[in-house]
Amino acid sequence: MNVAAQRPVVLDIDASVGPLPDGLVLPLAEWQEAIRFGCSLATMRRFGALLERQLPAHYGTVFTGSGDFHHLSWPLIARLKPAAPIQVVVLDNHPDNMRFPFGVHCGSWVRRVAVLPFVEHVHVLGITSHDIGAGHAWENYLSPLLRGRLTYWSMGVDTSWSRRLGIARAFRGFDTPDALVDAFVEQQRTQPLSSYLTIDKDAFAPEVARTNWDQGRLQLAHALALIGSLRPGLAGSDINGEVSHYRYATWWKRKLSAMDEQPEIDTAQLAGWQAQQHALNLKLLDAIAARGG
Repeated sequence: MNVAAQRPVVLDIDASVGPLPDGLVLPLAEWQEAIRFGCSLATMRRFGALLERQLPAHYGTVFTGSGDFHHLSWPLIARLKPAAPIQVVVLDNHPDNMRFPFGVHCGSWVRRVAVLPFVEHVHVLGITSHDIGAGHAWENYLSPLLRGRLTYWSMGVDTSWSRRLGIARAFRGFDTPDALVDAFVEQQRTQPLSSYLTIDKDAFAPEVARTNWDQGRLQLAHALALIGSLRPGLAGSDINGEVSHYRYATWWKRKLSAMDEQPEIDTAQLAGWQAQQHALNLKLLDAIAARGG
């Protein structure tokens, strides 16, 4: 599928995505409480069935709203069923490969994508979160790391614990964003796979775009270089990390959000932050379009 030639799609769950050129908007606000932050596997199956009914046969980049919805990348990738293996390239400040016993949530979906039969490898780039540090090592799903299906690309995080478990090859640590990007671009020169690209804008420094999670160090130029390194003809793409305000009605979502130290949103600045996000979305769409052919 030529992603660039197709209409972008907005899964309009939290009313956070601005108008996109020729965009297709699917109104899904009634799903917000059910799937935001996390949901049961049964709920995700129902949402996946809804996507099958409502998404057109061909479409471009999918916008899913807040980073609280990054787990929606899982059904979007799972429905592709490409003829040849692909790699999944994730820009994110977090590994999104953390243990979650209640189904799937925005920080646990990568493990499920890594076991899809057509996904050869998952790269998570831009991590500065201590989710991959020694203090949280036990929370990471180790299986995709042990099996060589997942690589963390991080900055400024001590991951020396990985050597003791024999999985150091799955960890690429760098001092600066420039060094990380240069290494990934060089790796992409010799790998033959098409890519699915998913961007959580919490990978960016706050001055690039404010999100409702703790943020990383990437600048726009870093993201453009990473996107530009991917083989032309993307298998698909999605973008999340918009900023929106929401109070969970479900008690365990409120509890886990607090445990994850999810920051409060200043509603007085929300409109300005969303305008900044919208301008970034348009630039990312242009970069993805350049990879579509």
